Amino acid sequence: MMQRRDFITLLGGAAAVWPLSARAQQPAMPVVGFLDARSQDAIRERLRAFRQGLKDKGYVEGENVTITYRFANNQIDQLPALAADLVRHGAAVIATAGDDVALAAKAATTTIPLVFIASQDPVKLGLVTSMARLGANVTGINFFTGELVAKRLEILRELVPGAARVAVLVNRSSAPSAETTLRDAEAAARAMQLQIQVFDAGTRQEIEAVFASFARERPDALFVASDTFLTTRRVQLVNLAARHAIPTAFPNRESAEIGGLMSYGASISDAWRQSGTYVGQVLKGTKPADLPVVQSSKFELVINVGTARMLGLTVPDKLLAFADEVIE
Repeated sequence: MMQRRDFITLLGGAAAVWPLSARAQQPAMPVVGFLDARSQDAIRERLRAFRQGLKDKGYVEGENVTITYRFANNQIDQLPALAADLVRHGAAVIATAGDDVALAAKAATTTIPLVFIASQDPVKLGLVTSMARLGANVTGINFFTGELVAKRLEILRELVPGAARVAVLVNRSSAPSAETTLRDAEAAARAMQLQIQVFDAGTRQEIEAVFASFARERPDALFVASDTFLTTRRVQLVNLAARHAIPTAFPNRESAEIGGLMSYGASISDAWRQSGTYVGQVLKGTKPADLPVVQSSKFELVINVGTARMLGLTVPDKLLAFADEVIE
């Protein structure tokens, strides 16, 4: 009897051990490295769109793919080290958002596939050799924020028809993006007979100083450039614009949703979803060189009528009809 009980116990033990052994032999989940200059909280909604793109290709975080995140928390100088860390961790593919971020990742590896989200021309940035012939390991999404500068300035002028002097806020530490914005803004301003004055801010304190100077400079409106850092400071920018009663144009809808006068630009959430889709295709075996850079074709105009009312502005009917979203 004792021998039979021991035999059953042994069988039970073997049954318990076998699944563990089988699991140990299962292939490990692929790792997606994700690199961003901001904090996780600052891009929470955008990350949701990225994960949706992955899901569209059959990958769910924690189930059949692992995402290793690295956030620079606005310390741009940390990006090269964070990119190198993802390379060391053996990421199967690295996804990035932001022009500087993509350049840091590209410098860190020539072999690991890289899927970027860039606001400027990726050819001019040096990320790819052309939009169709990409090179070995890099592809991504270009969402045209920089190229829409003239249209955004034109809409701001329609909202503030009496404007003659417009302040343009850039972050010169993000050199390629700032230079492109200024070049396009200056050309558009000349065509509209607007005078522009350039202001530079790369820290929270510098943003405060810029708005303090508006008491002397008295610009009629403010144009905020597309920039990763300035996007993270949208709450500060919207609050200061309200305090100084200055009509402000932003490149991203999140700023208009929290009280900015208007935004016009490519759909950021759509670009992030497309990035997740591309990462999924790479995980399935598609080479980056076979995935041409996607140029966003979905653009959004968001107008905050409540803010316009507070500023004493009347939104033209044609803009209301053109807007993708009107916030009361």
